[in-house]
Amino acid sequence: MKSTGTTGMNSVDWEARVDFDRLRDDRLARLKAELERSDLGALLAFDFSNIRYMTATHIGTWAMDKLIRFSLLTRNSDPISWDFGSAAKHHKLYNPWLDVTTTEMDADPDAPHEGAKRPRLESGARAGISTLRGAFPPDAEIAEGVAKKIKRELEKFGIANQPLGVDVIELPILFALQREGIQVVDGQQVFLEARRIKTGDEIRLLTQAASMVDAAYEDLYQFLRPGVRENEAVGLVAKTLYDLGSEYVEGVNAISGERCSPHPHVFSDRLIRPGDPAFFDILHSYNGYRTCYYRTFAVGSASSAQRDAYTRAREYMDRAIALVRPGATTADIVSVWPKAQEFGFPDEEAAFALQYGHGVGLSIWEKPIFSRLVSFDHPEVIEEGMVFALETYWPSADGWGAARIEEEVVVTAHGCEVITKFPAEELLVAGPRYHAVGGPLNLTRDSQSHLNTTWGRRDDPSEEG
Repeated sequence: MKSTGTTGMNSVDWEARVDFDRLRDDRLARLKAELERSDLGALLAFDFSNIRYMTATHIGTWAMDKLIRFSLLTRNSDPISWDFGSAAKHHKLYNPWLDVTTTEMDADPDAPHEGAKRPRLESGARAGISTLRGAFPPDAEIAEGVAKKIKRELEKFGIANQPLGVDVIELPILFALQREGIQVVDGQQVFLEARRIKTGDEIRLLTQAASMVDAAYEDLYQFLRPGVRENEAVGLVAKTLYDLGSEYVEGVNAISGERCSPHPHVFSDRLIRPGDPAFFDILHSYNGYRTCYYRTFAVGSASSAQRDAYTRAREYMDRAIALVRPGATTADIVSVWPKAQEFGFPDEEAAFALQYGHGVGLSIWEKPIFSRLVSFDHPEVIEEGMVFALETYWPSADGWGAARIEEEVVVTAHGCEVITKFPAEELLVAGPRYHAVGGPLNLTRDSQSHLNTTWGRRDDPSEEG
């Protein structure tokens, strides 16, 4: 079984930790194998996650939505990365794996070598730029320049007449490639199939990323109390994660009170109040590997309706996890989740991502996908080495609260291991414990005080008017 244990986060000489050379080699080998199984001659990536998987290069998260850099892998070459400004020079200095190859056509025939890797005839670290999402003037012919760079490599490696698979692309680049006579097709499935099963080092990194969120939830649990704002909670989580070494806090959903139902998927500056439900989703990246990790709290106390909602969401979670094993399918998992109509939505599309599962890796929504929207008609087989998140939701009977739970699991030979460790088997109450003259207030209580009395509940038939 691939280990879900954690180690320290620094490199040391006295303990085997993540082996980044092996990580790079294993990822590229998986991608090459998927390319060989396809009918494509090459893969062109503009998506940062696919570029990182292919080339093990990274220039910061500021550029993730810019589509400014691109990388190419052909059947007869190792990856070539065209990068923004001085990043290409940095890669030349610090990314030596871009200057070696395992393929004959890519190698320098005159350079001495030992083993399977040989010096390349041309470096895989090159300067290049895309259109800056259209900011360059079209008549500057930046798109045409990209297309000519790609065509040169396809011709050099003898695959100019084979389809080119692309993950995401700007229309000017697409049109320029087509004018060069290149057949452009969807290559995203090849990338996602390669990334579906995680290597041992990837599992280590995903587990480490989850352990950092464990710590963030500990700080958040201690911090939550009436009077703090959702955005303050987001800031606290971000600081904890960056202090621990996160490279990117992708987002923190912070949802409280009546904002819980329906789920808005965005934090606000709302003040948290006594008795509020509050749920959070923490998404961050450690060495590229993501988390997607929900937890729900009650602040000060929880109403019976909120407790019941949490119990329901937890039941759906536990029933799903119990079914995870190699050979089961995504349809098996979603069959134990409620239909959309059972929790207030007209159809599965309207309720999408509330009862949900998705692969987690270099991005947060990878294969496989678990949803009643697609999984019955298009089931995917669960395999050892997959890492995915399962998330459940249930609105409370009071009409404004809700519970949200998410667990990340690693599929093992005979089941799975949960790598999200912050306690979630029961609803946690955060914030101060209140003491009245008669002793501590019950943690199960309604935030509207009169509903905690006989008269407010109208429990006594003699009080009926």
